[in-house]
Amino acid sequence: MSDRPRVILSAFADEAANHKSALEQLSVMAAVGLRYYSPRFVDVMGSGEVKHVVELDDAELARLIELHEEFGMSVTGIGARIGKIKLLDQEDGSHNVFVPFDEYLEGEVASTIRVAQALDTKLIRGFSFYHPQGTDPVDYIPQAVDQLGQIVERTSAAGLVYGLEIEPNLIGETGELLAELCRQVDHPGMVCIYDGGNVAAQNKSRLQVHAELVDMIDHIGWMHIKDYTIDPSLTWTGAVDEERLKNFVPADVGDAGHDALLRELKGRLPALEAKMQALGAPGFFLEVEPHLKGGGQFGGFSGPDGIGVALRSLCRVLDYVGIDYALRDFSDIQEARGF
Repeated sequence: MSDRPRVILSAFADEAANHKSALEQLSVMAAVGLRYYSPRFVDVMGSGEVKHVVELDDAELARLIELHEEFGMSVTGIGARIGKIKLLDQEDGSHNVFVPFDEYLEGEVASTIRVAQALDTKLIRGFSFYHPQGTDPVDYIPQAVDQLGQIVERTSAAGLVYGLEIEPNLIGETGELLAELCRQVDHPGMVCIYDGGNVAAQNKSRLQVHAELVDMIDHIGWMHIKDYTIDPSLTWTGAVDEERLKNFVPADVGDAGHDALLRELKGRLPALEAKMQALGAPGFFLEVEPHLKGGGQFGGFSGPDGIGVALRSLCRVLDYVGIDYALRDFSDIQEARGF
């Protein structure tokens, strides 16, 4: 048995599906060798009605669980939308919405907790709220900390972990800001999610992307994998525009420098694996979310071919850096056949 540090591979399955049906998503996940995935947008019944996973009714959840058993899949975490709303009810030129926070707790947050429990996962991916566009996010840390603290109290009481993803345009758009949110919330049930592509998309250099991982690494709980090719003709203005969302690439060819990022992570993986297992997760996840054919505010698309390209690219970087992972092999087929 290898003594190299290890990760568990996962993906956002809706990125792989042309029509978003659960059958299509799970078929691709199994075919590329994954045992874990995160649901986001899905047509469970094959009727053509695509819903966000937190909107599924009891019958749809029951059917999705049946499909998990059929395809040998488990849920990494809920690809939630929590935290992608405005902190303040004021016009700022964006399309972001405001929801009164008490209403939000009883609606979106409660629905997400319900679905996480139904699908037997401990992890919820979430965000850190939109400050008014064009303002300094630092000024809004106190309100974000208050609201995140209330969310985490609820998720933790339900036995769940809230993962706060780094993403432009939100208060937690840098590693330093995300780490500060975690320090001030100060709850073991909240961790950070690093995403090198989301940092590079802010026109940041390989060294800056690496520095932001270091800034938040003491709080990290899992990692999303996508990369980005910087367009030198675009100037960072403080907010990502739609043009930037065309430039995502696999992890072995972009400007984030995933070889350096994963090498930085490598020595810490045993401790990170132990931390996440203590919180109820099976280990430390690297989750492919490549956006190879386009991205957007609430998701992205890669196609069945793109998800395969992205996963193989990640595996090449892991092999190069010396981090172990497992994909399905013949022993899985033999087990399924009862041999």
